[in-house]
Amino acid sequence: MANFKRVLVTGGAGFIGSNYVRLARNRHPEWEIVVLDKLTYAGNPENLEAVRDRITFVHGDIANPDDVTRAMDGCDAVVNFAAESHVDRSLMDSRPFIKTNVEGTLVLLEGARRFGVKRFLHVSTDEVYGDVFGTERLSVEADRFAPRSPYAASKAAAEHLVHSYGISHSLDVVITRGSNTYGPFQYPEKIIPLFITNVLEGKALPVYGKGTAVRDYMHAEDHCGGIDRVLHYGKTGEAYNVGARMEVPGLEVAQRILKLLGKSDDMIQYVADRPGHDYRYAVDPSKTEALGWERQWTWEDGLAQTVHWYVENEGWWRRVKEKRHFQEHEATWYAKR
Repeated sequence: MANFKRVLVTGGAGFIGSNYVRLARNRHPEWEIVVLDKLTYAGNPENLEAVRDRITFVHGDIANPDDVTRAMDGCDAVVNFAAESHVDRSLMDSRPFIKTNVEGTLVLLEGARRFGVKRFLHVSTDEVYGDVFGTERLSVEADRFAPRSPYAASKAAAEHLVHSYGISHSLDVVITRGSNTYGPFQYPEKIIPLFITNVLEGKALPVYGKGTAVRDYMHAEDHCGGIDRVLHYGKTGEAYNVGARMEVPGLEVAQRILKLLGKSDDMIQYVADRPGHDYRYAVDPSKTEALGWERQWTWEDGLAQTVHWYVENEGWWRRVKEKRHFQEHEATWYAKR
């Protein structure tokens, strides 16, 4: 097991990143944790309120070498969550995805090389594998990449850079490829928090096509637990799938949320499908499970807990949905649908 003293978490004010910071603060109280976050529309200081006095926060951009130097100096591990992550936004404008996901990863890797970081963990996505619809197979780490959106392509490119630094500069690198993640503090442009908050506002739930696209939904606590396991026990140069083995179609997501909130399916509104929509992602997490990780949340319990969190934290999500970035995207994207 690797031992670390000072850990840099990039994108730590975002959804999965902030969940990881809270998990790490509890599991590794001896760590000094530095969070580097640009605080874009999806980064929210409120996400770190519970641990704010027990971390060092650096407001900065992973694509800016000076910001990375300020944050990384003295760190012996880096966990890179920082990314533009919304597929729909990447279809409208892919440039921020290349800037952050590719160029930003390169700047971080160069910083890790210069500072002699012990381990660099890059958080990637199952979307690098592309669509496995029409089969029953699960994506494994040795599968070829077949990204089908600008977002997925940018994450695949970043992975190639990570591997190249491991080979060319002997940097200790590991990669996780997570499936669709949900839970508290998720920005409400993603399907689960969007549907929950729409129901609470009395708005329709926009379901793409016929709602048949399948995703492997994993609770954020489980995802972060898998990342932490790979950080400590993963083999250098290797990639690890982190998935829940729970494949759920989009229509079921909508129906289950409506049932939990005591509403009828009449609130479902079918909208034009996303261009190039992938209809199934599903990974085999056996390699991560072999390190001793296993998910703790069932789909039913995890979704119920998440719905309860949004009901109890109305102020948080209303402040998010009132901001310009959310309203402009919602108005533009769904008007086209």
